[in-house]
Amino acid sequence: MSSLSDADSLCQHGDTICEIRVYEQEVIIVPILLLASFLVTVVFIFLLRFCPERVDKIRPQSSKPNTRRVLHGIDAPPGINVLEHESIALDVPSSYSTFNPPNSYPSKNLTTPVVAPTFTPSPPQQTFQPSFTPVVQPRELPRQRLPESFNLVSPLPAAFSLRSDSSVSLYRARMENRNVVLRVLNDSADANERHNFLGFASFLAQLGPHPFLPELLGVVSLRAPLVTVVEEMENRDLLGYLWRCRQEHLNPPCEMTERRIFTMAKQVASALEFLHSKDLLHGNIRARSVLVSREHTAKLWGLHGVYTRKNQGATQKDDPSMKKWQAPELLVRKPASQSSDIWSFGILLYEMATLGEAPFAEVPVNELLQFHQRGKSLKKPSNCSNTLHSIIKGCCQWKDQDRPSLAEVSRKLVSGEKSAPDKILKASGPVMIEQYLQEAGYGESNSYTVF
Repeated sequence: MSSLSDADSLCQHGDTICEIRVYEQEVIIVPILLLASFLVTVVFIFLLRFCPERVDKIRPQSSKPNTRRVLHGIDAPPGINVLEHESIALDVPSSYSTFNPPNSYPSKNLTTPVVAPTFTPSPPQQTFQPSFTPVVQPRELPRQRLPESFNLVSPLPAAFSLRSDSSVSLYRARMENRNVVLRVLNDSADANERHNFLGFASFLAQLGPHPFLPELLGVVSLRAPLVTVVEEMENRDLLGYLWRCRQEHLNPPCEMTERRIFTMAKQVASALEFLHSKDLLHGNIRARSVLVSREHTAKLWGLHGVYTRKNQGATQKDDPSMKKWQAPELLVRKPASQSSDIWSFGILLYEMATLGEAPFAEVPVNELLQFHQRGKSLKKPSNCSNTLHSIIKGCCQWKDQDRPSLAEVSRKLVSGEKSAPDKILKASGPVMIEQYLQEAGYGESNSYTVF
């Protein structure tokens, strides 16, 4: 009423401009504010739907809802699948992508040529110069399908658990009607670990498919958590498989024969030869770096060290838990070569022949070099044929030039497979974990993970 009386007292009848000035707040300011609010809301909804990464940059840190489910990783109590029959929450709009994903996502295309993350390498420390440059990104899994793609998720326990500072947790899941393993980057990972995680995925894609390397199925790089999806090898790592073969009355049975040793070794040698053909050294050949499928196919893994040395110029780590598998030249800090992998391959054969015994179990790590210098070698395992033992001895020659080439080793494995017996190998009792860790040279801070 006051505004009407004000208008009657201040304005003459029919003076429209005067009336607008009196009612300026009601007829101009309020409608403009309402219209502006509507437009801002529409724009924000549009960005949230089509450009979630921009919204993430605009939104204040404190306003981000913490909707992620806590992932318990490989240290969850055995037998308790905390995420069974659930889906991992993959809908938090937090982008860590270093890729430019394509507009479409072919089901098996891992070779689309795009620019991958670049690294500034340190000056080379080795005379072995790889000429391998990652230029391919893995398949980016469509974000709108993620919650439906991963189901029956459960933690993947390790064969034995040690204190670990790994930023990656492992899960078993189903995706597109097949079993897969999810390598999930933990929330606590920093920017360098995220970059390293995605760079390793790009490296695996660049390696390309090989029948005896685990298949990379894709990555989740646009939203947290970052995930690498790899085919599941149902029998998991070879070391754990060999230990299970020591047990009786298993269902399904775990049986290792010398013929199977030759077959698996031939498959690992094929994968190693594939790496060498790309001027890449593995540097960590041992039973825990080999994965075994349900059909007992052996596939070489443990490739993160290959990626680190190639892309970041890192040298061989001084890790006590690796020394029992390292060639003598590496123990004295000489450059690695392909023959260094040959030595480790011979130790792998010994592990298989003994059903998972630690090599040089009676020799302390700090006396290992002197042991090699005295010309001593691995003892011949019981139930090991002369053919298999001769290959082991040939691979573990003191001088690297005396070791056979990988092609020669492969020929001997093919020949030995034809005449190898099918008698099931036996070992005396199960492995005592603490004793094995001591004999293998593991330190308290070392971790054991499959992927």
